Amino acid sequence: MVFNFTTAPRTVMGEGALKIAAPYFKSFGNKALIVTGKIITKTGLAAQVQTVLKEQGIDSVIYNDLPGEPTDLMIYAGVEVFKKEKCDFIVGLGGGTPLDSAKAIAAMAVLPGKLGDYKGKEISGDFAPLVLIPTTAGTGSEVTKYVVFTETATDSKLLIKGDALLPKIAVVDYTYTVSSPASITLATGMDALTHAIESYTCIKHTPVTDLYCLDAIKRIFKYLPVAVKDGTDKVARENMSIAAYEAGVAINTSPTTIVHGMSRPIGAVFHVPHGISNAMLLVECLRAVLSGAYSRFAELAVLVGAAQDGEEPAIASEKFLEKLEEFTKSLNVPTLREYGLDLQKFAQKEEKMASDSVASGSPANCYKVLSKEEQIAVYEILRNK
Repeated sequence: MVFNFTTAPRTVMGEGALKIAAPYFKSFGNKALIVTGKIITKTGLAAQVQTVLKEQGIDSVIYNDLPGEPTDLMIYAGVEVFKKEKCDFIVGLGGGTPLDSAKAIAAMAVLPGKLGDYKGKEISGDFAPLVLIPTTAGTGSEVTKYVVFTETATDSKLLIKGDALLPKIAVVDYTYTVSSPASITLATGMDALTHAIESYTCIKHTPVTDLYCLDAIKRIFKYLPVAVKDGTDKVARENMSIAAYEAGVAINTSPTTIVHGMSRPIGAVFHVPHGISNAMLLVECLRAVLSGAYSRFAELAVLVGAAQDGEEPAIASEKFLEKLEEFTKSLNVPTLREYGLDLQKFAQKEEKMASDSVASGSPANCYKVLSKEEQIAVYEILRNK
């Protein structure tokens, strides 16, 4: 087997990681654009980052006009600030939106045209150095080569990718996640779990990504319920930060599959937070592709204690789904109906969403590839639950 394993060249992880990482920033330039959200700004965390930068002789300016998940218009506005302020590098601080936005701003400050021109393509260029600092445990964006954004004109969620989008340094301090409310902890944690399960059952999985996925899944099954119940539990928070990081590393080489393919359009059309959309789709999407990778899902069943080693793979796989469904229900993951989606509108959009899912390429990473019609059928099952 030959594979190309890529991740961030440096990670500093643990309590107080920012101070330890700070001396490396000096080589990136004299002025940083801090891409973050308004809530993170209000908490004072952005100001703390500015103080650390100042101690290294680095000036900074904040861009926090990110009212929702990334759109192309938010990115273009960030590029304007980056250029106007003559920044040398970018610090992404926050959840998936600021981190993905930071990567996209770095790219579009150099690349010609519009973001949508690069959908699905492997991009490259001499982009500004990136420092990515997550404040949630889920997206793994601090170590991924992907950016997901909504193209405003078409209301479609698109993906750009490339090794040039990887940060120079990922700074992972679990204490930054302690203030996340239960709803965000749940959504981001389920995103990480989806990453790990999809990467493990992807046709591009490798022995190295398998190690990251298995450890991430084990940690999430044990610690996500604890973190949702008690956000101050530092052991749970630290383990969730590690799990999100591991799953992010894995999807660089062994990417997401059917769940993300079908979930992104729901986020674009109905503006459902990405992690919750994944969580609502997780069991039914995996059920639809289960038969293509019985042996892989059976191994996950053994990992989470749902089956014994040596059981018939098809039976063990079903037991994994049962365990996964129990897990999501215990965390009160809603159905589409319970979430309050307009189910009539959902039915009208199913064909477009399935088309967008197929076009994304993610479902083709499954051992069993679902057609557009088969994906519409899954949407219908979800709508009727």
